[in-house]
Amino acid sequence: MSTIDTVAVLGAGTMGHGIAQVSAAIGCTVRMYDINDDAVAAGMGRIRGNLDKGIARGKVTEEAREATLANLTTTTRIAEAVTGADLVVEAAPESMELKESIFSEVDAAAPGHAILATNTSSLSIAQIAASVEDPGRFVGMHFFNPVHIMALVEVVWGPATSEDTRDAAVDFARRLGKEPIVVKDAPGFASSRLGIVLGMEAIRMFEQGVASPEDIDKAMELGYRHPMGPLKLTDLVGLDVRLGITEYLHETLGSDAFAPPALLRRMVEEGKLGKKSGQGFYTW
Repeated sequence: MSTIDTVAVLGAGTMGHGIAQVSAAIGCTVRMYDINDDAVAAGMGRIRGNLDKGIARGKVTEEAREATLANLTTTTRIAEAVTGADLVVEAAPESMELKESIFSEVDAAAPGHAILATNTSSLSIAQIAASVEDPGRFVGMHFFNPVHIMALVEVVWGPATSEDTRDAAVDFARRLGKEPIVVKDAPGFASSRLGIVLGMEAIRMFEQGVASPEDIDKAMELGYRHPMGPLKLTDLVGLDVRLGITEYLHETLGSDAFAPPALLRRMVEEGKLGKKSGQGFYTW
C-alpha cells in the first residue's frame, strides 16, 4: 500500500471542508471538489475561518495557517479532483443514489492504487462499494463534526474491504491526530446506532412534556458527563440529517427504538433544522 500524500475530498460542506482542512494541515496535497464555484468558495471560507479562530485561541500559528491553505486547491470536476489521488474521501449528503453515482464517476478516473472512502454515518458500505470495480479498496471513514476538533474516526470495513485498505485508513486517521475505531459494516455502525437511540428518546421525552430541552441535555451532560446533550447535538447535526438516519435505521433494523417521533417530522417540515436554520430545539 502506497503512502497517502494526495487526498481528494468530494464535498466542501459541513464535513468535507473539515476533512480537507485536517488533511492539508498534515502536509498532504488536497483537492476539494463541489458542484459549483459558490460551494467550493464557501468551503474555503469556512476553512479560513477555522484557522483564524485557531490563531486567535493560540492553537494555530500563522505559518501553519499559510501552509495549510497552500496545500489546498478546489475544483468543480470530480475527474480533476481524483486524478493522481492516493485517497478519495466522499463527503456528500446521506443519499445512497448520490453516493453510488459519485463513486461510479470516481472509479473511472481515480488511480488503481487509490483508497476510496465514504464519510457516511449510517449507510451500507457494501452497497456503496458495489459501485466500483474493486470493492477491496473501498472503506468507510466516518468523521465527526467539527472535524478539526473531534477526535473520533470510525473506520468501517465492508465484507469485501481488504486488510491493507482497512489498515491504511486506520493509519491515516492516526496521522491526522484522530483516534480510529474499527467497526464492521452494519446499519448505523457504532456511533450513529447508539447516538440515534439516545437522540430519539430525548425528543420523545420533550414531546411528552417530561422536561425542557435544556434540562434533558443537562441530565446527560452532568449526570453522564456527555460533553453535549442529545437535543443540542441534534441541532448541531441537523434535524433533517437525523431524520434521514433514523428512518434508515428503523427500516433496516426494524426496531421501534428508531421510529422517528412525530415532533421531529413536524419540525423538519416547518424548516426548523437546528443550528443551520437558526431554530431547532434551541434558538441559534
